[in-house]
Amino acid sequence: MPFHCASRRPREFATRLASRVESTPLARTVLRAYLTGMPRGERFSDIGELLLGELFANAVQHGDAPPDRLVEIRFSVVADRLRIEVHDAGTGRPTLQPPTHPESEHGRGLFLVNELAERWGCCPRAGGVGKFVWALIAPAPGCTDLTHGRAPKLVTA
Repeated sequence: MPFHCASRRPREFATRLASRVESTPLARTVLRAYLTGMPRGERFSDIGELLLGELFANAVQHGDAPPDRLVEIRFSVVADRLRIEVHDAGTGRPTLQPPTHPESEHGRGLFLVNELAERWGCCPRAGGVGKFVWALIAPAPGCTDLTHGRAPKLVTA
């Protein structure tokens, strides 16, 4: 019997979390678990968790959605890039501001997204309620199998 290779769709994940600042660590934990299950997903962990945390916190802190609305997070790895999305029911759109005072603990989230993501943007949600902010993340520079505790694969000519 011949072997047929079916086209593989990217594995996507989506869930909804309470619109509370306390849900931000949970969002990062869910992303970490998702990446652990992906081949070589660890290449995206550090930057992915940081940016997801910033986007989630922004949706909660700066959103004008009713407090009972959930925030949806989605991730997928496609073409060697991690795509993260944060959906909320708010009407405001994020705007990149110049960096704040160097010692300020707030105001750097979108700046970090802009600096660390390959690309990012904001789009209206289907159905017209709210928006989603997305970021496309390249694998961490210099991230090799050896840096994650595995021996490199030997390639011979």
